[in-house]
Amino acid sequence: MNAPKFEMPTLTHQSVLLEADRVRILDRRVFPFQTLFVDCQTVEDVARAIEQMVTQSGGPFYAASAGMVLAARMAQGLGPQARRDMMQAAASRLIATRHTNNLIANGVGAMMAEAESRMADADFAAGMETAMYAVWEISRARSRQLGEHAATLIQDGDTVLTHCWGECAIIEPLAAALRAGKRIKVICTETRPYLQGSRLTAHSIAEMGIDVTVITDNMGAWAMDRGRVSRLMTAADRVTMSGHVVNKVGTLQLALAAHAYGIPFAAMVQDPDRKAPGPQDVPMEDRDPNESLHCLGHRTASPLAHGWYPAFDITPPHLVTSIVTSKGVFQADQMEQHYVQ
Repeated sequence: MNAPKFEMPTLTHQSVLLEADRVRILDRRVFPFQTLFVDCQTVEDVARAIEQMVTQSGGPFYAASAGMVLAARMAQGLGPQARRDMMQAAASRLIATRHTNNLIANGVGAMMAEAESRMADADFAAGMETAMYAVWEISRARSRQLGEHAATLIQDGDTVLTHCWGECAIIEPLAAALRAGKRIKVICTETRPYLQGSRLTAHSIAEMGIDVTVITDNMGAWAMDRGRVSRLMTAADRVTMSGHVVNKVGTLQLALAAHAYGIPFAAMVQDPDRKAPGPQDVPMEDRDPNESLHCLGHRTASPLAHGWYPAFDITPPHLVTSIVTSKGVFQADQMEQHYVQ
């Protein structure tokens, strides 16, 4: 069978642009209805954009590492110690933006390591820009490796249920499956309150030529009961060495339903967090409760009601069929065997 031709979706490239005097970040709060960019001229601008959900999933990794280049440009005329102080301050600010997903910390950490090796360079800022693109390419290569491994789990004719916007962790497996000539359908949960599933995931998958259906967040178990789902596949914001999966809130309830119906659940992450032995070691983000009372800028709840918005939940390893990383496909309880802390 000849593999169908397809293009990678808009959101997986050129959503963060480094320019001569700024970082431009695609505003995923309004995409695909509008294609707008938020211009960030300082590290603080980048940090606020991340905090305000201008970019989500893997986007903050690219934005934060680009923010480190802005800091390097500001530090260009300083001596080594002053440069170090400015870069460390920038790194601390960016890492603090969203702390549950550790991609930001990984990307900023890689940039800070590069900065330490270049502190005395005359072309410090130019060197940091080169380093940023190298860090980006390493991450993309790991995502492609993850995708090849995850695609081995997808069978021809599968209908995959996914949750939230998993960036390349969901796009690369689907792309690899398409290259292998597999026919796939995807069901996306809408993912309240920002609707990443119905706006970002569904649009990106449709751009690849894949049949995609959007369901509301309360339909997952019934879709499984009706035989509409072959497998559950989501990204993971973080996976601990104990095999616990930390991901967008709502993942746990889908994993419970999949377990009840005997549907395999694969969680996908570039690598588990060697510094997190268990879920107690992952800082969990609670966002502004008012966000649960609104959707796309409109209040949807009674003015008499209160909100609660835990941004992530934790799925225990006994509900996870497999964890897919850039190294391969593993059982959830095998992390410590394959990743030395």
